[in-house]
Parts: sequence; structure tokens; C-alpha cells
Amino acid sequence: MMKKYCYAFAAVTLLFTACSKDDDNVTPENPSAIASSRLDFVEVSGSAHGDHFHDLAEKTGAKDSTAIVFNSNGEAQDGHLHLDPHKVYRIQFRQFNSAGQELQQQYLTSKAVADSFKVFLSGGNLVLNPATGTAENGALFQPREQAYGDGTAVNGKYETTGLLAYFTLGEANSSVEADMSYVVRKFNDATTKATIERTDWNYTDYATRYAGTDVVKLTFELHAEDHE
Repeated sequence: MMKKYCYAFAAVTLLFTACSKDDDNVTPENPSAIASSRLDFVEVSGSAHGDHFHDLAEKTGAKDSTAIVFNSNGEAQDGHLHLDPHKVYRIQFRQFNSAGQELQQQYLTSKAVADSFKVFLSGGNLVLNPATGTAENGALFQPREQAYGDGTAVNGKYETTGLLAYFTLGEANSSVEADMSYVVRKFNDATTKATIERTDWNYTDYATRYAGTDVVKLTFELHAEDHE
């Protein structure tokens, strides 16, 4: 009988030892690894004027609001995105690790860091607002960060990145159904950013024009649709 207890105790000891070794071999998750991303679109007040917006302001009361979620590969998980071409939207890019912590500020910690990054909203063969003349009814995408993570101010159009931006499709694109890509591009040369104009955001050949790497590329289908 005593031998049976000894054998049982030895077996349990071996089991716990094996489990402990297995636990020791578990690699902790990288807190910087991207698990998912999201683009939030919230209707605001404002009007298109050439390559930028006038009178941007948050709306009170009822407003159009939607979001699209992406997996770690940048693939949309929510189907199509429907936006009213007559409305202006604030776009906020968010990036998450597996614990749900936001990571997007890593691209804006300081001017020295942010100088290497710029957002492009590529695809759709859109009619851009400057091409519509006095009609002012084309597509417009305007990056609009106000401060870096270290608290210093973002100064002017050549310093903005686009993680926070404002967007309208415009009536000239009211029949659009297109595949789009939201791209955060890291340049090989940080001086590249200062050469990018406000009208350069929609190029499909941005990768050829601006040497670097897509550190984020979110792909989704965009449909223009009038909303009440």
C-alpha cells in the first residue's frame, strides 16, 4: 500500500514539474505587436475650399457616425463603408495590441519621429476638390494633427501626418464604389515629408513616388450613399 502512495506522489510531482517547464517556455506577447486597427468616421461641420477645409467644427445633436475594424493583416472585418458624399467626416485612426491598448501614438511621439510618416488614402479614381473649380464639390482629405506626443505644436501642412484627418467625398464622387487603401507610409528619407502637398494624398503610385515602407495598410470598399 505504501508503494502505491509513493508511485502516485511521484507521478503528481512529475506532472507539476512538466507543467512548470512548459510554463517557463511560453513566450510573452509583444506589447507592440498589432492585433487590430480601426478607422472612426464622425460627421462634422465644415466646407471644402480648394485643398483644405474652412470652418471645421464638431456637430451637436444628431450626426452621422460609423467605424470600420481591421484584423492584424489590415483586412476590413465589417463589410463595406458607406459615406454620404455631401458630408464632412473627421477620421481617427486607432491601432491596438492584443490587450486592447492603443498604439497609434508611436508615429507621433515627436517631430523627429513623425517626420518619417505620412498617411495616404489611395484608390477610387476620385475627382479631387481642386479640380472642380468654383463648384467645390470634389474629394478632399486634410491631415489635421495639432500636437505631437511630447506636447510641442504641429506647425503647418508639411508637418501633419494624417492619423487625425478630415474627409469628404464630394458630390462629384456621388456614384463611387471603390476599393480604397488607408496607408501609413514610412519614408526612407525623413526630408520627403516636407515635399508632399495637400493634393498628393490620393495617388495610387505613392509607393513609386515616395520611397519607403507601408507600416500600415488598411484595405476596404467605399460606397457613396446619401444619408438622411
